[in-house]
Amino acid sequence: MAKGTVMEPLAVRVTELEMTVAPKQSLPVPVNIQTAIMRVPEIPLSFYRFLYLRVGRRWNWVDRLRMSDAELAAVLHDKRNAVTVLYVNGAPAGFFELLQVDEDTVELSHFGMFEHALGLGLGKWFLLQTLYAAWSLNPKTVRVATNTLDHPRALQLYQRFGFSPVSTHDALVQPLSNDELLAFALSL
Repeated sequence: MAKGTVMEPLAVRVTELEMTVAPKQSLPVPVNIQTAIMRVPEIPLSFYRFLYLRVGRRWNWVDRLRMSDAELAAVLHDKRNAVTVLYVNGAPAGFFELLQVDEDTVELSHFGMFEHALGLGLGKWFLLQTLYAAWSLNPKTVRVATNTLDHPRALQLYQRFGFSPVSTHDALVQPLSNDELLAFALSL
């Protein structure tokens, strides 16, 4: 792709899912791996963008990267929003973001892991920790959305942990151009 080239939008199928009962299972942390999960109140925008890009680039996450500093700060620093980071062997390895939509509903806005953390047996364990955090807010429903650009097993994994599809719709995702990626890199 040449500099400045705008890529064609990608057609996706979005599936909205809901969970109405907290998970009952538990999973051990894989052995011989040091992990930490830390909530990051008032997350610095550059750190969030780093996490978002590292997790979401291969899945075409673009929305938050296109927000201005003011727009992103308004979303991230809203008291109803919480970003939590997974560390593996001392390095950032993924994150999840929860939004308390109202007193009855929590939305799992973002969830994912860095490539270096894949294949270590952490994915299911990290999702379960994410769900524990969501249900600790005492909602009646936890929601998540996934689409056909996401990890090929994302929908199956969400369903395995108790989510049920409630709707589907088609959408378009406009991939980042090289110019956008360059501008993003220069802003760090």
